[in-house]
Amino acid sequence: MSRRGRVLVVDDKENMLKLFSRILGDDHEVATAGDGTRALAILAAERFDVVVTDLRMPGADGFAVLRAVKDRTPETEVVMMTAHATVPDAVEAMRQGAWDYLQKPFDPDQAAEVVARALAHKRAAEALAPASADEAIHFHGLVARSPAMREVFRLLRQAAGLDITALLGGETGTGKELAARAIHFQSARRDRRFVPVNCGALPAELVESELFGHARGAFTGAAGAKAGLFEEAEGGTLFLDEVGELPLAAQVKLNRALQEKEIRRVGEATPVQVDVRVIAATHRDLEGEVKAGRFREDLYYRLHVFPVELPPLRARKEDLPLLTTHFVEKYARAFRREVTGASPAALAALAGHAWPGNVRELENAVERAVAVTAGPEIRPEDLPPAVTRAPQGLPPGEALAALPYREALDQARDQFSREYLVALMKEFGGNVTRAAERAGVERESLHRLLKRHGLRSRDFEGER
Repeated sequence: MSRRGRVLVVDDKENMLKLFSRILGDDHEVATAGDGTRALAILAAERFDVVVTDLRMPGADGFAVLRAVKDRTPETEVVMMTAHATVPDAVEAMRQGAWDYLQKPFDPDQAAEVVARALAHKRAAEALAPASADEAIHFHGLVARSPAMREVFRLLRQAAGLDITALLGGETGTGKELAARAIHFQSARRDRRFVPVNCGALPAELVESELFGHARGAFTGAAGAKAGLFEEAEGGTLFLDEVGELPLAAQVKLNRALQEKEIRRVGEATPVQVDVRVIAATHRDLEGEVKAGRFREDLYYRLHVFPVELPPLRARKEDLPLLTTHFVEKYARAFRREVTGASPAALAALAGHAWPGNVRELENAVERAVAVTAGPEIRPEDLPPAVTRAPQGLPPGEALAALPYREALDQARDQFSREYLVALMKEFGGNVTRAAERAGVERESLHRLLKRHGLRSRDFEGER
């Protein structure tokens, strides 16, 4: 007999809690919470296989419950309950990690089936142990089978066991936040908070206050004292995404916080001891930023303790069919569509695209295709025009125009750099020394550029 699943049901309606206790009680251990705040307290102390939560509740809502679950036990599946008017919110919840949703009013048998499927998926993921190099690996939200990503997974597991600062590199959209979460939830800090922050999104004048907190009256508008993100992450992990965007003044304080393991709130002289593991990420070449004077050298070496580079999608094209299937299944559930996969023609179109936005761009393309397709398979005409019509090379102007200027410039520069390197290495048949002389760069610098773009000199031998 299989082990009974542990299910937490969260709803502010007593009749809904009784309904789930009745329909699930024979097959599962069921706990209930009458509001989101109570659910957060339970989740802090107990683990569950599946959490079923209402979306709209007084106090902490379903999104707060979802975040708490995924921060503490990411393997737990979450099913969101929603009224018709909030279905878009439920779909957004699935983008953030929910397994499925139930639209009220629902049939009790349907609810029991959804919970059973969620439990089966969780147990299948736990039992997954790839037997060969051809099988897929599902690693805390990352999906791959390519040798490049298997190496990334190996490094992430190592980083998790070392409790040291890690620096994740890679182009925009390669999955750096998912990699950071994987490190956290494989580590001894998994039961404490994972606090992500996009450094590029912080207003320059508030960066230090957000990271380190501030005292009352420290600046105009500081009506009361406020703890910063370092203190919020106490005992857990602070993820500094796009760390290369931090102003130099904040870099100085961050370096000191990493060195001394203490912070000072803005406007206070007394230091506060912190026990926080920092994982940083950037799509920039921080060595180049150091040479240009835009990033502090001491902070670079403080962060560069355990570097992990995530390859671009174009360097792991063998993962594209697997990722496509993964996203089709995800959004077929979200949109309640009977879509089972992509047609051969659609897969060919996907394989022919340059994917300057990497896995994030692929996910958005598949999401759109699942939403608009008229049949059981995605067709080429269901894909975004930028995927099916874009030439190999730079993204079309309208695609770039949809991005912030600096991100668009970075993508265009990266694409040009890769095409230049391919042409250069073909010209010299993979001879790095002669290619470096032609390019006017050091041999070691060319090696780093090739590695960053997923290229190997031996792949060009004999091409002259």
